[in-house]
Amino acid sequence: MDSQCVSILPRVCGVLLVSGSSLPDDTSLEKLLDWFTTIAQTGTSLLEACPCLVDFVSKVAFNYTSGSSILSFTLKLTGLIGASEDGFKVLKECSVLKLVFNPQHWQEAGLWEDPCLRIGWIQGLKMILKHSEALSFFAQADLIEPLLQLQTDSSLFVASAANQTLAQVLLLCQSPSSVGHNGSKNRDLEHNSASMETTQNYSGIITKVSDYLNKSVVLKEISQLPGSQQILRLLALLLVRVGPPLRDTLLLAVINSLEELVTTSCSQLTVPLLDVILAANSGLRDDCVPKQRLIRLLWVMLNMKKPVDVMQAAAAVLRSHQSDPALSAHSARVLLLPLDIVTGVSLLDENSTEEELRILITEQLKRKSCISMICVCLSNIPQITLMASDCLPCPQRLIVTAVLLLLRLCCVDSSSSSAGCVEVVRFITGNSKVQKCALEALLVLSKSPGVKMVLVEVFKVLTEYLNSHSSDPSVLQKSYQAVIKWVRVCPDLSCITDQLREGFIQAVRKRACDTRWEARDSTVEFLGHLVGAPSCWAFTEQEMEPSDVLLGGCSFTVPLLKEALQDPESYVRASSISALAQTLTPSWQDGTALTQEQEDIVTQLQEVLFQDSEGFARRAAVKYFIAWFSACSSPSSCWLLMQSVPTVLSQGVADLDWEVKLHTLELAELVLDRAFSDPSPSHPYAVMSDQDHRLPIAGQQSDLLSSLKNLVDWGVVSALLCGVVDCDRPVALKACQLLLKLRGIVCPVMDNTADTRVFCQLAGASVMQQVRKIQEMGKDTCVVSEACSEADKEGICASVDPECVSVCEVLRVLDLDEKLSILTQSSDHIYNSPLSLLQDILTAAAASSPPGQDPRQELVMDCY
Repeated sequence: MDSQCVSILPRVCGVLLVSGSSLPDDTSLEKLLDWFTTIAQTGTSLLEACPCLVDFVSKVAFNYTSGSSILSFTLKLTGLIGASEDGFKVLKECSVLKLVFNPQHWQEAGLWEDPCLRIGWIQGLKMILKHSEALSFFAQADLIEPLLQLQTDSSLFVASAANQTLAQVLLLCQSPSSVGHNGSKNRDLEHNSASMETTQNYSGIITKVSDYLNKSVVLKEISQLPGSQQILRLLALLLVRVGPPLRDTLLLAVINSLEELVTTSCSQLTVPLLDVILAANSGLRDDCVPKQRLIRLLWVMLNMKKPVDVMQAAAAVLRSHQSDPALSAHSARVLLLPLDIVTGVSLLDENSTEEELRILITEQLKRKSCISMICVCLSNIPQITLMASDCLPCPQRLIVTAVLLLLRLCCVDSSSSSAGCVEVVRFITGNSKVQKCALEALLVLSKSPGVKMVLVEVFKVLTEYLNSHSSDPSVLQKSYQAVIKWVRVCPDLSCITDQLREGFIQAVRKRACDTRWEARDSTVEFLGHLVGAPSCWAFTEQEMEPSDVLLGGCSFTVPLLKEALQDPESYVRASSISALAQTLTPSWQDGTALTQEQEDIVTQLQEVLFQDSEGFARRAAVKYFIAWFSACSSPSSCWLLMQSVPTVLSQGVADLDWEVKLHTLELAELVLDRAFSDPSPSHPYAVMSDQDHRLPIAGQQSDLLSSLKNLVDWGVVSALLCGVVDCDRPVALKACQLLLKLRGIVCPVMDNTADTRVFCQLAGASVMQQVRKIQEMGKDTCVVSEACSEADKEGICASVDPECVSVCEVLRVLDLDEKLSILTQSSDHIYNSPLSLLQDILTAAAASSPPGQDPRQELVMDCY
């Protein structure tokens, strides 16, 4: 540990002991505790590193006047110290443990009612329970009683922490073999020297927990409802965390109470009760008696008289992937029942579901609450599609038909009618929540067998939604996603007629001019994503791109996207640029000659980079050139691309948005990698004469010299040198890494004669100031080109005109390795250091001291 921290820590402890001492902020104590935790995790003894902590803990334990935050911190710190066996022994010898973790001690002081102290007590207890000696102390002090009382604490934070701590106690009470079974590692419990008395105490803990759960699970009156919910959450947590035989013990203790609770039919307890049953059921063998009783409980819940509870139970059963096929099949029928009733599509046999449940759900669907029930049905269709075909009540194609009909019923502009429950239509028409759930279900159903037969209907419904004046932007986005999904899984689009295609084109053109920017944004995004869809078969019986089949190809999409470049909303402009890059990528990859329209786009994007006021569009513009350069097989043969690169680099690296600058450096990296992409090294073990050795080196120097000159001409070197002194750390870090890469490629090969022939120009004085400073320190000379005048050399620091510098010399002069080590540190590494934290605590205490009082020592707090 840092020696300065060691020297300051006793004074910090003294400050914390003073009642009313102010802290720099509310998180100071948590940061201090995190630092101590880090020390302990490294294997260093916390008491050896910080010997003053025991004295601090002892004084706070007897000082009732300390603030609740200090007391809570001290309880946690005590647990952290006692987590090691050595620390535990020291605390035990000092009689601190019994005092600190004795709830009666704090109750007598009138402090136990403060939830801050209770949470500190629980978390301190959880920290210390890491070894068998701590568990023995827990058992002998009978701390299980107050811990159980806190399981239903009025503070949710306290109750949740108490739940977690109780789970840890039970894990420790298990035998080492069962702990390993559950994946938890408690190496300190490997001690076999525990006495018979201690073992009995552990059994006593388990007995008390079992009795407590058994009594607390039963709901005696409605006022106990919050407590019952919390106990059920605790029980579900325990059944998941602990392993056999302890899990079986807990289950047998509460199974009767669970059966009694199911019969109460309390809707508020349905979900937590299901969590308990499914958690207990997941780890049991099919032939064991408790599992059979749990399965019967699930059947009871699936046959309750409350439709909402039955739907929740069915959904929980499907999500848990139960091994009982009859249970899963019945749950699927229950979940599909609302869709069957609303649409009139016969998804279920008449005898497959009890008529009483159908009547109850039909009545429920006639109320406004039907929205949530239908959404539960739709959101569980993905689980239904994963079931084996013999467990499904109907073919998946019928479910697709029902979902399509439901979508039509929800669409305001649709004239479809339902053969089912007509009363529900007035609630679901125009309801965006149901529409989105149905579209999500349609996305999943695209993978169903035999869906090609309904492909035309799918596109008709989606086109209706895109054309509807009442469609919410989020619904439009889902509709576009559904189009992409169905196009990807249906390679045969020969069924798309001219009439359907014209309707779809009209809908897309309409949404591109929507008054809502979200709708326009989704439209241009869709145009880009459609290009990425795999090829398909069309009506011409030829392989075509989906964008050609549905929209007519680039002749439709590119003009539409060009118009979107002038959109008043920056998000739409950025999305249109990205979509243009996706649309033109295939032509770039093929090396197709640029059209006049594409050349105009490049000009527009350069204007965006220079003039657009929003960073979103400028970032997208730089990414466009990155995509172009990446897709082009031979960038040097594309004159417009290479002509644009210097402009993009020079403008992008000077942008005010750090992400634009970072993307600009990514483009510079691509150009750099392509410039040195064809090295031809000789075989490493070939025998060569001195003359043969010199010739390849000379040739390599010539190639590197040519490549380096190209990088200078393209503006890569200038961009990197400007980026390395940028005020934004990610930008400077990226530039520094690229300069190191360039130095590693060029400097080892090129000698002093060669490198003086390559110069670059720098606009601004930031880099030149660093170079001049190094020169004045005598580290290097002759960095500035001989082409520059003496007056220019003298005025390097203050000049704003471009300066000519030797590239290789600058790469050697700039201490890039040191700069990299600095940039890789987090930006807050100074003021978030332990030393800074300790100094801030002392400074805050000095600032809050009364006038005339010695502030101990004047310290300057870090600027945040």
